[in-house]
This record gives sequence, structure tokens and C-alpha cells, in this order.
Amino acid sequence: MKTPAAAAPSSLSSRRRWRGPAVAVLALVVCSLLVPLAFLFGRFPAGYVTDERLQQEINFRSFGRLEGVKESPEDVKGKNTVQTSGNPQNRTNDDSGNAVVSTSVPQVLPTPQFAIPKSVPVLSTSNEDKGSRKKAAKGFNSDDSEKSCQLEFGSYCLWSIEHREVMQDSIVKRLKDQLFVARAYYPSIAKLHGQETLSRELKQNIQEHERVLSEAILDADLPPFIGDKIKRMDQIIARAKSCTVDCNNVDKKLRQILDMAEDEAHFHMKQSAFLHHLGVQTMPKSLHCLFMKLTVEHFKSLPIVSEHLHSLKFDTPDYRHYIIFSRNVLAASVVINSTVMSSEVSGNMVFHVLTDAQNYYAMKLWFARSSYKEAAIRVLDYEKIVLETLRNVDVWQLHVSEEFRITIRNIDQPGAKMRVEYLAVFGHSHFLLPEIFKKLKRVVILDDDVIVQQDLSSLWNINLGEKVNGAVRFCGVRLGQLRRYLGNNVYDAKSCAWMSGLNIVDFEKWRELNITGRYMHLLQQFNSRNEVSLRASALPISLLIFQNLIYPLDDRWTISGLGYHYGINEDLVTNAVSLHYNGNMKPWLELGIPEYKNHWKKFLTRENQFMDECNVHL
Repeated sequence: MKTPAAAAPSSLSSRRRWRGPAVAVLALVVCSLLVPLAFLFGRFPAGYVTDERLQQEINFRSFGRLEGVKESPEDVKGKNTVQTSGNPQNRTNDDSGNAVVSTSVPQVLPTPQFAIPKSVPVLSTSNEDKGSRKKAAKGFNSDDSEKSCQLEFGSYCLWSIEHREVMQDSIVKRLKDQLFVARAYYPSIAKLHGQETLSRELKQNIQEHERVLSEAILDADLPPFIGDKIKRMDQIIARAKSCTVDCNNVDKKLRQILDMAEDEAHFHMKQSAFLHHLGVQTMPKSLHCLFMKLTVEHFKSLPIVSEHLHSLKFDTPDYRHYIIFSRNVLAASVVINSTVMSSEVSGNMVFHVLTDAQNYYAMKLWFARSSYKEAAIRVLDYEKIVLETLRNVDVWQLHVSEEFRITIRNIDQPGAKMRVEYLAVFGHSHFLLPEIFKKLKRVVILDDDVIVQQDLSSLWNINLGEKVNGAVRFCGVRLGQLRRYLGNNVYDAKSCAWMSGLNIVDFEKWRELNITGRYMHLLQQFNSRNEVSLRASALPISLLIFQNLIYPLDDRWTISGLGYHYGINEDLVTNAVSLHYNGNMKPWLELGIPEYKNHWKKFLTRENQFMDECNVHL
């Protein structure tokens, strides 16, 4: 028989044996709770993820001192560059806990990576403290609320303001407001001597309101005598307010209700913002179906010979060559169709559509079975070409034009409205074009979110002189504001940024100045370690390489902002040479701006049988 002294160590060892499994079970329980929450807030999105360009965010703290900006190489020596270039950046935290740049320069919020073809933008998960949210209750004006919304939720706020619905069921809302106020006063009234009748009536009306609201969620569900209940509750609340009560208790109760309401509103806004971003970054099911059917049909069909009919045109520099990067067959088709339909002569037009291996066969079949007057169209697998002919290039994946969402605030004028713009620049694939098309001398590069409304013949007649890239300038941002992004490179601080979308490029001058070699050097300098930093580095590389090499096109050549800006004049849109749907509300998405989608849909080809089979109705 064991003695108690001998049994004690046995019991202790038994508890130690169970400690490990207990910790493991606890960890599993915690994970089971966190994984659904992470999915809810967008950490692991589901569905068909679009392969369109992804916007990254830049936050400008000032745009009021642009004219006086001065910068020299000595001013930027020793300064850290942003994570875009692979180096850390000095940052501080504001009162709400959100990271901001310590000086009046932009901030890039790179998009995280996921194990899917393209990542969905993840909303900022840094919650504001309750003190910052209470500013709304202390007279915080709507402009400040709009600014904070845009800083936290990005482009969703622009969309939500435009699509704000008129409040319905106002009577139900009034009943709830009365119930909140009555509950706040009831504990204090119940403690007062001589107010038993008022306390009883207040409690009775609270119960009646609760019973009504438990049965009705719409004004139509309310009983016909609800007006009398509202009037009676107003009278009782007025009597309660006339009593001498401890205001601290009432104030505490009302603040608790306010905090709960704000927390709930903030939670629902987060959900709505995530769903909005998921909607603009996710490929519609109908388009996914179209791509799949086109790919399958390509392998079932006989070999395509249409391209061979125009094989002599593809490398002849005497024709007018247009280059398009795209993974979206409908978008590329609309760009080509709009350019051809707006042109007086199409026999001298040659289009080169560069796509990736995943979309190559769908693109090839689509354009082989579609006709665009007399224009010649060739579809190329960009990744295959780079791997086979440019073996010394590290970046062989297809990179379309990159877009950066820019928020501009004027710290000198706090009351001024915040401006939001989308800046589109060349992706990494653009810098290899002269090596792919060695025989071409001059080309027009079109983004796949552009449509052409007028003949581009006069664009080909522009004399670029010593410049390389003809582009529309974007002087809302100057290089001096991007000094932390540009590193220790020499640049003109007053120089404007420029936009991709519609560009005419001189390949001869490009080769003469060795632009591709300079690109390879800058790519190594910015030391992009992963896909996120690689894509973000497209901004400084594009701006630095073409500094002093941009031929400024007149603004009439293109109107941009049709993918996010609701206030563009209709006459400007109608009379513009081309329209650029930069932003995340692309015209082929359900969330596209309806007023501008009509211009895009005019050039959409609808005769394809697979569009009906996949229910593609844009």
C-alpha cells in the first residue's frame, strides 16, 4: 500500500502529463475563433480574384506649398527611403493609433500578398480608440468625418457618399431614440422620493416601446395608434428632464449608448468597405466563365491561321503600331474596337496584345474570331517571350500599368477638402518593350481601361524632339513631394508626375538613351524583395527614368478619373479624344460608375456566342 508521501509525486507527475494536451486544446480553441474573424475582415478572401491592376495608397499631408518646393541631392542624403525601395522609413503615430509620416511627405500602404493570383486590398485593421470616435459627438464636422473615413477605408468612402440611401422607417428610428433616452433617465428617476408615479409611467412606456419594437422593424409593421405612444413618451421624457437628477449618471448612460452605436456603425462600415474592395478586385463570375470557355474552345478548334495573313505587318515600322498589356479579353477588345471605329483609316493599324500564359489562349481565340475592320491584331505570350529571348531579365512575369491611390491634404488650410486621385504609371513590363519589338521605331501604348473616341492620326504626327515619352502630365503631384520614395537620386523637385493610359513612345530615342539599361540599374537600387515591393517600386522608377524625357500632351487628349470621380462634366467626357477609367471602379464591373459605363459599352462586342452562354450582360 502506497503511503501519502509516495502518492503525492505520482499525482504531481499526472498533472504535468496533462498540462501539455491542455495547452494544445486551448490553442486550437483560440485558432477556431480567430480564423473566422480573419476571414470576415478580408485576410483570406474567397472567389475569383481579378488579375487587374491593384491600387496602392499614398497619403500627402500637404499640397499647399508646391510652388515653393526646392530639393537638391544634398537635401536627401542620409534620409531613409520608404519600404517601397526596400529601406525603412521614419514614422510616428497619431492620436488614433494610425501610422503617419513624420513630415509632410506621402505614405505608401503596400498591399499584402496572398496565395492567389492577385491580392485583394486589406482594410486597415488599426482600430481607432474610443476617444477619437467621440469627437463626432463633440461637434466634429462632416468634412473631418469624411477625411477620417477616406484615410481608414480608402475609395469605399467616395462610393458610399455617392450611393448614400435616404433613411427609411423614420418612425421606427424615432421610437428607438425615445427608448434610449427613457432608459438613460429611468435609473435616476426611480431613486427619487415622491416621483413613484413618474417612475411607474416611465417604466410602463419603456416596456410598451420594447414590445412594439420587438414586433415591428418597418414603419409599415407599426400599429395604427403608434402616434399616441410617441406623443405620450415625449411628455414623460419632458417631465423626467424637469426633475432634479444626477446628471453624471444620465450622461454616463447616454455615452455608453453612443459608444455602442458608434462601435456597431464602425463595425458595419468595416464590413461594407471590405465587401466594396472585394467587389472591385474580384472578377465577375460571368467573365471567369467566358475566359474558361474561350480557353477550352481554343484547344478543341482547328489551328488558327488569321495572324499569318498579316505576318508582314507585325514587324514593319511603316505601320502604326499599338501595344496593349491586358489580362482581360473584354477590356482589350473594347480598347481595340474603340480605336479602330474612331479612326478614318484602319488598314495601317497594327495591334500587339501582350498577355500572360493563363489568358493567352482565350485572347488568341477571341481575336481570331473577331474582326476590327482592316486592322491587324497579334496576341503574344509576354512571359514566354521574355523567358526565351531575354534571359538576363529577372522580372519575367507580366506587369500591367500600376495605379496608386493618392490622398492630398492641405495642412496649411485644415478646412480645405481632401483630394483623392489615382496616378497610373508604367509597370515593369513596359521597360522591356524595345527589346521585344526590335524593329519598331514608334508606338502608341494604350492601357486596357482606356477607350478612344476620336481619330488618333494627329497623335502620330507629333514631333517629340529629344523626348522619349509623350504623356499627359499630372501636376497634382511633384517629385519634391516624393523625395522619400526617390532615394538618393538627382531630380527636379518641381517636375510634375505623368500619367500612363495614352502614350506615344519613340523606341529609337529609347534605345539611344539606353532606357532599359537605366531601368535595370534602378531596379537593383530599389532592391525589391517581394511582389509587393516590386510593384510599388514602379512609381519611383517610372518617374525617375522619364524625368526631362516627357513630352507633355495637351489635356484634351485624355480625360482621366472615370474609375473613381463622380463629378466630371458630361461635355468634357463626350468631347474628349480618349477616356481613361483609372481608379478601381472599372467599367466592366458592376460597381462601375453608370454615367461613364455607357461610353465604354458602346464599343463592346456582343456577337460572341460565349457571352450569351456565360450570361455576360454589362
